[in-house]
Amino acid sequence: MGKKIKIGGLISGTGTNMDAIIKACDEGKINGEVIFVGSDNSDAKGLKKAEKKRIPTFVVNYAEIMKNFKHAPEDHFFPDDFDFEDIKIKQSLLNKETDILKVSTFIETRAIAEAALIEQMKAYPFDLLVLAGFMRNLTPYFIDRVNTTPGKPRIMNIHPALLPSFPGVDGYGDTFRYGCKVGGCTVHFIDYGEDSGPIIGQRTFPISDKDTIDTIKQKGLALEYQLFPECIQLYAQDRLACVKMTYTNDTGDISQRTVVKISQE
Repeated sequence: MGKKIKIGGLISGTGTNMDAIIKACDEGKINGEVIFVGSDNSDAKGLKKAEKKRIPTFVVNYAEIMKNFKHAPEDHFFPDDFDFEDIKIKQSLLNKETDILKVSTFIETRAIAEAALIEQMKAYPFDLLVLAGFMRNLTPYFIDRVNTTPGKPRIMNIHPALLPSFPGVDGYGDTFRYGCKVGGCTVHFIDYGEDSGPIIGQRTFPISDKDTIDTIKQKGLALEYQLFPECIQLYAQDRLACVKMTYTNDTGDISQRTVVKISQE
């Protein structure tokens, strides 16, 4: 089967997707092992679950960092390699019309928190980082320090909707409120935008008139627990490649997109 990959996980809550990944590793469905679980929330129930399996855990308290920065920004120190303008140019989480103070605060507080995350992760060299219900957007500061090989992203996320529809925190709720006839989930690599990275895999389920938000979530989660481990196993098998595709339409206009190609075993 080859060498097992080392998987790090970030969560914010119950960590049920993290559970599914750990279970898949234990059962040999993923040729890998989870070597740490980190969180932005000290009350995340998923941390306790990981600890019971003797997986190292840590917390970087985003809320506390942001609160303290708001009250005394002069008391905070940015990482030595922090480049505000570089991050500002690269990020696409906030648009150009966003208030400059909001942009500055967002980038600066995230850089402080992300530097702390990186410092914690140094103790656990990993091959793949999975966001299993991690409810914080990552900035280019963090992404560039994890994705160190061009064309080889190694941050994978699960999203509760069929991207590119309904990015953000409430994918199943948005799917329900829009009146969709089909819902689903998506696994993708992280890029500088919000849930906009290249798609690895998707699963769908039908939505009937009798469905509620709760039943939609139940259907979606059942698929998530299957899809995420499957995509991680593809990564472990070195079968995923990000490729830039160029297209020319009937009028001669040229467009590009990045797709994830899955090679045969």
